[in-house]
Amino acid sequence: MTRERPVRFREGGEVRFLSATRQIVGFEHEHEAKAFLHDLHERLRAFELALHPDKTRLIRFGRHAAEQRANLGEGKPETFDFLGFTHFCTRSRNWGSFVIGRKTIKKRMRAKLKAIKMELRKRMHDPIATTGSWVKQVLQGHLNYFAVSGNHPSLWWFCNQVRWLWLKSLKRRSQKAYLSWERFIRLVDRFFPPIKVLHPLPLHRFDAKTRGKSPVR
Repeated sequence: MTRERPVRFREGGEVRFLSATRQIVGFEHEHEAKAFLHDLHERLRAFELALHPDKTRLIRFGRHAAEQRANLGEGKPETFDFLGFTHFCTRSRNWGSFVIGRKTIKKRMRAKLKAIKMELRKRMHDPIATTGSWVKQVLQGHLNYFAVSGNHPSLWWFCNQVRWLWLKSLKRRSQKAYLSWERFIRLVDRFFPPIKVLHPLPLHRFDAKTRGKSPVR
């Protein structure tokens, strides 16, 4: 939104405005963050726009957040939700250094589980292999996005909930239906993808490996 490119709005029937993308901005000093927020308010006011009061906030976050909040007599550092993850301050188990923790937003997981439960009811009388392939596709898609470093507890909880939902659905196929635990475990081993980190931390993801290659001179 520069002065050379003013914002224009279309008014009329059947026009739906898309919500703006959420933005996270980090600053080293508190006064810089407050100055930026003030300038942003003023800039949007020039276009007769405003920031959402419930979705705009300043939080103390980062490697010094816990110490600073303790000195102020406050509790643990605040968290924020972004791109499907709840971000929080934590420390590495191996080195004890500061890292940004990420876990799947629980509200989204519960909504997804509710949709899976409804779909399993629709597929209750489909062949088990067909439903199993669908469950595998759903879980793999979930892992492809949320399988980041440090998110193991959320991944295990989600996959375990899907397992119980499928088990209940299989037991309701018929009053005379019988499914042993051993057979169900074989189905889980067949259709449930392994839970493992697919997106390591950037320091590992972008680590250049030159093993077996001669250095460039």
